[in-house]
Amino acid sequence: MFTGLIIELGEVASIERSTGSARLFVRGSEVMKDAAPGDSIAINGVCLTVASMGNDAASFDVSHETLRSTNLGNLKRGDRVNLEPSLRPDSKLGGHFVTGHVDGTGRIRAKRPEGTAIKIEIETPGFVLKYLVEKGSVAVDGISLTVVDVLEDAFSVVIIPHTAKLTTIGFKGVGDTVNLEPDILAKYVAKFLQTDKDSSLLSALKKSGFINNV
Repeated sequence: MFTGLIIELGEVASIERSTGSARLFVRGSEVMKDAAPGDSIAINGVCLTVASMGNDAASFDVSHETLRSTNLGNLKRGDRVNLEPSLRPDSKLGGHFVTGHVDGTGRIRAKRPEGTAIKIEIETPGFVLKYLVEKGSVAVDGISLTVVDVLEDAFSVVIIPHTAKLTTIGFKGVGDTVNLEPDILAKYVAKFLQTDKDSSLLSALKKSGFINNV
C-alpha cells in the first residue's frame, strides 16, 4: 500500500529484457538506502518487489502483464522515474490509498499553464475513466492527484510547482504515456452496485433519492 506522495526521482540504471519479462535496475539515493530484498517499492506507480541490492541500484523483476499494462516497458537507461516506498504504520497519509496495481495507461493530450500551476488533460480508456469523478482521487504515474474535470474520453488535473519539480509529470509532454490507478474505493462501490442491485440497502438508497438510474 502507498499514498501517492513521491519521495524522489530515481534513475533507470539499466533494463535487461527477455522473452515476456524484464529485470529493471533503478538508482535512488533516498528510497533505496533503506531497501532490502522483498520490500515493495512503487516505480511510476507500479508496485514492484526488490529482487536484489547492488552498490548503487536495486533490481526488480517485471512480468509480461506489467510490461503490457503499464509504461514500464517503454523505459530505457537514464530515464527518471517516480519512487515511493510502501506505507508504514507510522507514515503520514498525505495523499490517498494507492495499491500500486495500475489499471491502464493514459496519454497526455494537453498541457498548459494556469497561473503558477499547470493544467494537464489526459486521454483515458473507458475502463479507467468510469471510476473517476470530479474532485475525486487518481494516481498518475503513482502521484496522488485530484481530478478537476471528467470529459467524454479524458480527465484533467492541475499540478502545483512543487509537484512539477519533484515528479515525472513536470517534464512529460503531449503524447507521453502515464500509468493510471483510480481510487480503490470507487472500484468497490462500482462492484457493489453491479452485483448487488437487488439488495435492501440499494433499494432503500433508490427510494430515498440518494442514487438514481443504477
